Amino acid sequence: MRRYQNVAALSLLISLAGLAGCEDVPSLHLDPLSTSGRDGSAPAITYDATMHIAGASRSAGDYSNAINLYRHAATLESKNPQPLVALGDTLVDMGKVDDAIINYNAALKLNPADPAALRGLAKAYLKTGRPDLAGNPLAVAYQYTPNDPKLLMLIGVADDFIGQHTDAQARYQQGLQVAPGDRSLILDMALSLALSEKFYQAVALLRPLATGPGSTPQERQTLALIYGLSGDQKAARELARRDLAPAAVDHNLAFYETLRHLSPDARSRAILSASATARIAPQS
Repeated sequence: MRRYQNVAALSLLISLAGLAGCEDVPSLHLDPLSTSGRDGSAPAITYDATMHIAGASRSAGDYSNAINLYRHAATLESKNPQPLVALGDTLVDMGKVDDAIINYNAALKLNPADPAALRGLAKAYLKTGRPDLAGNPLAVAYQYTPNDPKLLMLIGVADDFIGQHTDAQARYQQGLQVAPGDRSLILDMALSLALSEKFYQAVALLRPLATGPGSTPQERQTLALIYGLSGDQKAARELARRDLAPAAVDHNLAFYETLRHLSPDARSRAILSASATARIAPQS
């Protein structure tokens, strides 16, 4: 990364360093076509700075600015797949999964073994309900990074989608051996156990997480779902009411009861369809 020759520009970059972790901070808009700096009056914005500002914009929810910046970064380093992967991740955030797939594939043309691009492509396919298409990028990624817990979790999710819950649980367990205590892996493992009607094991695994310090609504409501599927309406209601309004609690409990009367395959499809977005959200 070139040194800044202007102290004010360097100060600006430093001030942006904490932007991604802050809330209610106005995002910086950068015009990639601006001529500022081309006549020597100010330093040009570097690739690293562009990527950093784009990431801050994405974290702040300013997806349009992030997309423009990632596209500009891709022109600055045309052989680097990173901006295309980040662009794909941003498009997934926006719900534009088909456009994201195009960018992940473009990144893989630059580096067929790029782990982030392979994971992103697999996640995008899973979001479209096509675990069959996710299988190839996951298999390629596994050849290069077999001990990546994020990858192992994705393979597990894909296995759950096609009803291979035992295989999925083996993948989650493999991931937990690499990353003990990983909350996402524990959450997915518990849900997978519930899909295979191992409710006692699912509750024993998830309850310490969902009822302990720092628990999230997703963890609590997944545990509520598992209680509901097991027929423990009282425990399901107690957990559901921690995050939901009374009408929503009643609606969810009625849904759990409906799920209980479906065949295992139909129940699994319904639950996975409802939880797909949360389970395969983009990860940095």
